[in-house]
Amino acid sequence: MRNQGMVLIAVAVILVGILLLVGNLFNVNVWAVCFPLGLILLGLFVIFRPRMVGPGVESHTMLFGDFNRVGPGELPAEEFWGFIVDGTYDLTKYDIPPGETIIRGFSFISDIEIFAPADVGVSITGASFVTEFKLDGGEEETYFLSPFHWKSDGYKMAERQVRFELTQFIGDIKLRRF
Repeated sequence: MRNQGMVLIAVAVILVGILLLVGNLFNVNVWAVCFPLGLILLGLFVIFRPRMVGPGVESHTMLFGDFNRVGPGELPAEEFWGFIVDGTYDLTKYDIPPGETIIRGFSFISDIEIFAPADVGVSITGASFVTEFKLDGGEEETYFLSPFHWKSDGYKMAERQVRFELTQFIGDIKLRRF
């Protein structure tokens, strides 16, 4: 299976390079066209994105945002989009339903902290230019231009599973298991 987040990042970098090359070759002010067009597309995206996610999935869009998901209640499937995002998921205080709950995140810069009980299977997939991952306060691992994937032991056999799919340009992920 291909990592779609890495493909998305690669396509964005290629498009920016092509636009800058065309602008330099033909002496065109690319910024004067692309910036207003980008704002229009961003506005349309904010309006129509919540309608594009599946049923039962919460969708959040923010430019700059801090969010804390700490329960109580049932952990919902969720998707968030943002430019700079600082998020906390405290799964120890949620009622996690049996089966797999998927949380997707798309951002330019993100700092995600996850607290998970030991009996819950956790899977984290990251597609980033740079990803830093720290498990249980241990040494931080850095991944540069490579997909990141981590699964807890016995993830497939766990009754309750939470899968994080994170796509960002620069990502910092911390996971603590209790």
